[in-house]
Amino acid sequence: MTPNALFSLEGKVALVTGGATGIGRMAATGLMMAGAHVLIASRKADACAAVAAELNAMDSPGSVEGFAGDVSTEAGIDALAKAVTERTDKLHILMNNAGVTWGAPMGQFPHAAWEKVMNVNVAGLFHLTQALLPTLIATATPDDPARVVNVGSVMGEAALGDGAYSYAASKAAVLHLTKIMAKELAGHHITVNALAPGPFVSKMTAFATADEGMREKVGADVPLGRVGRDEDIAGCMQFLCGQGGSYLTGAVLPVSGGIQVMSGPNLFRAALEPKA
Repeated sequence: MTPNALFSLEGKVALVTGGATGIGRMAATGLMMAGAHVLIASRKADACAAVAAELNAMDSPGSVEGFAGDVSTEAGIDALAKAVTERTDKLHILMNNAGVTWGAPMGQFPHAAWEKVMNVNVAGLFHLTQALLPTLIATATPDDPARVVNVGSVMGEAALGDGAYSYAASKAAVLHLTKIMAKELAGHHITVNALAPGPFVSKMTAFATADEGMREKVGADVPLGRVGRDEDIAGCMQFLCGQGGSYLTGAVLPVSGGIQVMSGPNLFRAALEPKA
Protein backbone atom coordinates (compact mmCIF):
# COMPACT_ATOMS: atom_id res chain seq x y z
CA MET A 1 0.00 0.00 0.00
CA THR A 2 2.83 2.39 -0.75
CA PRO A 3 2.03 5.58 -2.72
CA ASN A 4 4.11 4.29 -5.62
CA ALA A 5 2.16 1.05 -5.82
CA LEU A 6 -1.19 2.82 -5.52
CA PHE A 7 -0.63 5.68 -7.94
CA SER A 8 2.22 4.76 -10.30
CA LEU A 9 1.31 4.74 -13.99
CA GLU A 10 4.63 3.52 -15.34
CA GLY A 11 4.16 1.53 -18.53
CA LYS A 12 0.68 2.97 -19.13
CA VAL A 13 -0.41 4.83 -22.26
CA ALA A 14 -3.02 7.58 -21.98
CA LEU A 15 -4.90 9.84 -24.38
CA VAL A 16 -6.09 13.25 -23.19
CA THR A 17 -8.26 15.17 -25.64
CA GLY A 18 -7.99 18.93 -25.40
CA GLY A 19 -4.73 18.24 -23.61
CA ALA A 20 -2.83 21.38 -24.55
CA THR A 21 -4.61 23.80 -22.24
CA GLY A 22 -6.53 24.11 -18.99
CA ILE A 23 -7.77 21.01 -17.24
CA GLY A 24 -6.46 18.78 -20.04
CA ARG A 25 -2.93 20.06 -19.58
CA MET A 26 -3.22 19.69 -15.79
CA ALA A 27 -4.33 16.08 -16.26
CA ALA A 28 -1.63 15.30 -18.81
CA THR A 29 1.02 16.68 -16.47
CA GLY A 30 -0.27 14.59 -13.57
CA LEU A 31 -0.35 11.42 -15.67
CA MET A 32 3.14 12.08 -17.01
CA MET A 33 4.49 12.72 -13.52
CA ALA A 34 3.12 9.31 -12.48
CA GLY A 35 5.07 7.67 -15.31
CA ALA A 36 2.58 7.37 -18.17
CA HIS A 37 3.25 8.03 -21.84
CA VAL A 38 0.57 10.62 -22.58
CA LEU A 39 -0.85 11.43 -25.99
CA ILE A 40 -2.42 14.89 -26.12
CA ALA A 41 -4.61 15.95 -29.01
CA SER A 42 -6.58 19.03 -29.94
CA ARG A 43 -7.53 20.90 -33.10
CA LYS A 44 -4.27 22.87 -32.90
CA ALA A 45 -1.44 20.45 -33.65
CA ASP A 46 1.26 23.09 -33.16
CA ALA A 47 0.00 23.91 -29.68
CA CYS A 48 -0.03 20.23 -28.71
CA ALA A 49 3.50 19.73 -30.00
CA ALA A 50 4.73 22.82 -28.14
CA VAL A 51 3.12 21.73 -24.86
CA ALA A 52 4.53 18.23 -25.27
CA ALA A 53 8.01 19.72 -25.65
CA GLU A 54 7.52 21.85 -22.52
CA LEU A 55 6.32 18.91 -20.46
CA ASN A 56 9.04 16.58 -21.71
CA ALA A 57 11.61 19.10 -20.51
CA MET A 58 10.41 18.57 -16.93
CA ASP A 59 11.99 16.03 -14.59
CA SER A 60 9.48 13.23 -14.98
CA PRO A 61 9.40 9.44 -15.36
CA GLY A 62 6.80 9.76 -18.11
CA SER A 63 6.58 11.40 -21.53
CA VAL A 64 4.15 13.35 -23.70
CA GLU A 65 3.40 13.29 -27.42
CA GLY A 66 1.22 15.92 -29.08
CA PHE A 67 -0.67 15.89 -32.38
CA ALA A 68 -3.89 17.10 -34.02
CA GLY A 69 -7.28 15.69 -33.12
CA ASP A 70 -10.83 16.97 -33.63
CA VAL A 71 -13.85 15.39 -31.95
CA SER A 72 -16.42 17.82 -33.36
CA THR A 73 -17.22 15.67 -36.42
CA GLU A 74 -17.52 11.98 -37.24
CA ALA A 75 -14.62 12.24 -39.68
CA GLY A 76 -12.48 13.98 -37.07
CA ILE A 77 -13.21 11.28 -34.50
CA ASP A 78 -12.32 8.52 -36.97
CA ALA A 79 -9.08 10.31 -37.86
CA LEU A 80 -8.15 10.77 -34.21
CA ALA A 81 -8.81 7.13 -33.37
CA LYS A 82 -6.64 6.12 -36.34
CA ALA A 83 -3.85 8.48 -35.24
CA VAL A 84 -3.89 6.89 -31.79
CA THR A 85 -3.78 3.30 -33.02
CA GLU A 86 -0.97 4.19 -35.44
CA ARG A 87 1.09 5.38 -32.48
CA THR A 88 0.31 2.61 -30.02
CA ASP A 89 -1.42 -0.75 -29.80
CA LYS A 90 -2.02 -0.14 -26.10
CA LEU A 91 -4.37 2.36 -24.53
CA HIS A 92 -4.85 2.07 -20.80
CA ILE A 93 -6.40 5.49 -20.12
CA LEU A 94 -8.76 7.69 -22.10
CA MET A 95 -9.60 11.14 -20.77
CA ASN A 96 -12.45 12.76 -22.68
CA ASN A 97 -11.66 16.38 -21.87
CA ALA A 98 -12.18 18.29 -25.14
CA GLY A 99 -15.06 20.69 -24.77
CA VAL A 100 -16.57 23.95 -25.96
CA THR A 101 -18.98 26.43 -24.44
CA TRP A 102 -21.26 29.26 -25.52
CA GLY A 103 -22.74 32.08 -23.49
CA ALA A 104 -25.71 34.33 -24.19
CA PRO A 105 -28.63 35.68 -22.15
CA MET A 106 -31.96 33.90 -22.04
CA GLY A 107 -33.99 35.21 -24.95
CA GLN A 108 -30.90 35.69 -27.11
CA PHE A 109 -29.40 32.20 -26.99
CA PRO A 110 -28.91 30.90 -30.57
CA HIS A 111 -30.13 27.53 -31.79
CA ALA A 112 -26.74 26.86 -33.42
CA ALA A 113 -25.07 26.93 -30.00
CA TRP A 114 -26.82 23.71 -29.03
CA GLU A 115 -25.60 21.71 -32.01
CA LYS A 116 -22.02 22.94 -31.70
CA VAL A 117 -21.74 22.29 -27.96
CA MET A 118 -23.55 18.95 -27.95
CA ASN A 119 -21.51 17.66 -30.90
CA VAL A 120 -18.23 18.14 -29.06
CA ASN A 121 -19.15 17.70 -25.41
CA VAL A 122 -21.49 14.72 -25.69
CA ALA A 123 -21.42 13.09 -29.14
CA GLY A 124 -17.66 13.53 -29.48
CA LEU A 125 -17.03 11.98 -26.08
CA PHE A 126 -19.28 9.00 -26.74
CA HIS A 127 -18.11 8.23 -30.26
CA LEU A 128 -14.40 8.57 -29.49
CA THR A 129 -14.80 6.14 -26.59
CA GLN A 130 -16.67 3.78 -28.88
CA ALA A 131 -13.98 4.04 -31.58
CA LEU A 132 -11.18 3.30 -29.10
CA LEU A 133 -13.03 0.58 -27.23
CA PRO A 134 -11.15 -2.34 -28.85
CA THR A 135 -7.81 -0.76 -27.91
CA LEU A 136 -8.97 -0.22 -24.32
CA ILE A 137 -10.34 -3.75 -24.03
CA ALA A 138 -7.03 -5.16 -25.26
CA THR A 139 -5.21 -3.74 -22.21
CA ALA A 140 -7.90 -4.39 -19.59
CA THR A 141 -7.72 -7.09 -16.91
CA PRO A 142 -9.84 -7.80 -13.84
CA ASP A 143 -7.00 -6.70 -11.55
CA ASP A 144 -6.03 -3.66 -13.61
CA PRO A 145 -8.96 -2.31 -15.62
CA ALA A 146 -8.64 0.18 -18.47
CA ARG A 147 -9.83 3.62 -17.41
CA VAL A 148 -12.11 6.18 -19.03
CA VAL A 149 -12.38 9.56 -17.34
CA ASN A 150 -14.95 12.01 -18.66
CA VAL A 151 -14.83 15.71 -17.85
CA GLY A 152 -18.18 17.07 -16.77
CA SER A 153 -18.73 20.20 -14.72
CA VAL A 154 -20.31 21.34 -11.49
CA MET A 155 -22.75 23.08 -13.85
CA GLY A 156 -23.95 19.60 -14.79
CA GLU A 157 -24.74 18.86 -11.13
CA ALA A 158 -26.10 22.16 -9.82
CA ALA A 159 -28.75 24.43 -11.33
CA LEU A 160 -26.24 26.92 -12.69
CA GLY A 161 -26.96 28.38 -16.10
CA ASP A 162 -24.97 31.62 -16.04
CA GLY A 163 -25.84 32.10 -19.71
CA ALA A 164 -24.14 28.84 -20.73
CA TYR A 165 -27.31 26.82 -21.18
CA SER A 166 -26.15 24.31 -23.77
CA TYR A 167 -22.86 23.82 -21.90
CA ALA A 168 -24.60 23.11 -18.58
CA ALA A 169 -27.04 20.71 -20.25
CA SER A 170 -24.20 18.97 -22.10
CA LYS A 171 -22.28 18.43 -18.88
CA ALA A 172 -25.34 16.98 -17.16
CA ALA A 173 -25.53 14.59 -20.11
CA VAL A 174 -21.84 13.72 -19.67
CA LEU A 175 -22.36 12.80 -16.02
CA HIS A 176 -25.38 10.63 -16.80
CA LEU A 177 -23.65 9.01 -19.76
CA THR A 178 -20.68 8.25 -17.51
CA LYS A 179 -22.91 6.12 -15.28
CA ILE A 180 -24.48 4.33 -18.24
CA MET A 181 -21.07 3.57 -19.74
CA ALA A 182 -19.75 2.42 -16.36
CA LYS A 183 -22.56 -0.09 -16.11
CA GLU A 184 -22.16 -1.38 -19.66
CA LEU A 185 -18.36 -1.52 -19.81
CA ALA A 186 -17.71 -3.10 -16.40
CA GLY A 187 -17.94 -6.55 -18.00
CA HIS A 188 -15.04 -5.58 -20.26
CA HIS A 189 -12.96 -4.58 -17.20
CA ILE A 190 -13.14 -0.88 -18.01
CA THR A 191 -13.92 1.69 -15.35
CA VAL A 192 -15.73 4.88 -16.35
CA ASN A 193 -15.68 7.83 -13.99
CA ALA A 194 -16.06 11.57 -14.30
CA LEU A 195 -14.73 14.80 -12.90
CA ALA A 196 -17.16 17.64 -12.21
CA PRO A 197 -14.83 20.65 -11.88
CA GLY A 198 -15.73 24.05 -10.55
CA PRO A 199 -13.76 27.16 -11.52
CA PHE A 200 -10.23 26.47 -12.78
CA VAL A 201 -7.89 28.71 -14.71
CA SER A 202 -8.27 27.93 -18.43
CA LYS A 203 -8.91 29.53 -21.79
CA MET A 204 -12.59 28.75 -21.34
CA THR A 205 -12.74 30.67 -18.05
CA ALA A 206 -10.27 33.41 -18.97
CA PHE A 207 -13.06 35.98 -18.81
CA ALA A 208 -13.23 35.36 -15.05
CA THR A 209 -9.80 33.98 -14.09
CA ALA A 210 -7.34 35.92 -16.23
CA ASP A 211 -5.53 37.61 -13.33
CA GLU A 212 -5.02 37.09 -9.62
CA GLY A 213 -7.54 39.74 -8.63
CA MET A 214 -10.28 38.12 -10.68
CA ARG A 215 -9.38 34.67 -9.36
CA GLU A 216 -9.67 35.93 -5.79
CA LYS A 217 -13.14 37.33 -6.49
CA VAL A 218 -14.29 34.08 -8.07
CA GLY A 219 -12.71 32.05 -5.28
CA ALA A 220 -14.53 34.10 -2.65
CA ASP A 221 -17.81 32.61 -3.92
CA VAL A 222 -16.51 29.03 -3.60
CA PRO A 223 -17.18 27.38 -0.20
CA LEU A 224 -13.51 26.38 0.17
CA GLY A 225 -12.46 29.92 -0.70
CA ARG A 226 -10.36 29.51 -3.85
CA VAL A 227 -10.37 28.46 -7.48
CA GLY A 228 -9.00 25.07 -8.47
CA ARG A 229 -5.28 24.37 -8.85
CA ASP A 230 -3.30 22.11 -11.14
CA GLU A 231 -2.64 19.60 -8.40
CA ASP A 232 -6.38 19.19 -7.74
CA ILE A 233 -6.86 17.71 -11.22
CA ALA A 234 -3.54 15.83 -11.24
CA GLY A 235 -4.36 14.16 -7.92
CA CYS A 236 -7.76 13.01 -9.14
CA MET A 237 -6.28 11.52 -12.28
CA GLN A 238 -3.49 9.71 -10.46
CA PHE A 239 -6.07 8.21 -8.10
CA LEU A 240 -8.64 7.23 -10.73
CA CYS A 241 -6.04 5.77 -13.10
CA GLY A 242 -3.72 4.11 -10.59
CA GLN A 243 -4.14 0.82 -8.78
CA GLY A 244 -5.77 2.66 -5.89
CA GLY A 245 -8.73 3.53 -8.12
CA SER A 246 -9.16 0.17 -9.80
CA TYR A 247 -12.38 -0.74 -7.91
CA LEU A 248 -14.17 2.54 -8.56
CA THR A 249 -16.55 3.01 -11.47
CA GLY A 250 -19.57 5.18 -12.18
CA ALA A 251 -18.37 7.87 -9.79
CA VAL A 252 -18.43 11.62 -10.23
CA LEU A 253 -15.62 13.39 -8.37
CA PRO A 254 -16.86 16.90 -7.46
CA VAL A 255 -13.65 18.89 -7.89
CA SER A 256 -15.46 22.13 -7.21
CA GLY A 257 -14.50 23.28 -3.74
CA GLY A 258 -17.95 22.45 -2.39
CA ILE A 259 -20.10 24.29 -4.94
CA GLN A 260 -22.07 21.11 -5.62
CA VAL A 261 -23.46 21.11 -2.07
CA MET A 262 -24.31 24.79 -1.85
CA SER A 263 -28.00 25.35 -1.24
CA GLY A 264 -30.46 28.10 -0.52
CA PRO A 265 -30.73 30.06 2.70
CA ASN A 266 -31.73 28.57 6.03
CA LEU A 267 -35.51 28.60 5.71
CA PHE A 268 -36.16 29.18 9.40
CA ARG A 269 -33.22 31.42 10.33
CA ALA A 270 -35.36 34.56 10.59
CA ALA A 271 -37.96 32.80 12.73
CA LEU A 272 -35.36 31.39 15.10
CA GLU A 273 -33.44 34.61 15.61
CA PRO A 274 -33.90 36.12 19.08
CA LYS A 275 -36.51 38.88 19.12
CA ALA A 276 -35.29 42.33 19.92
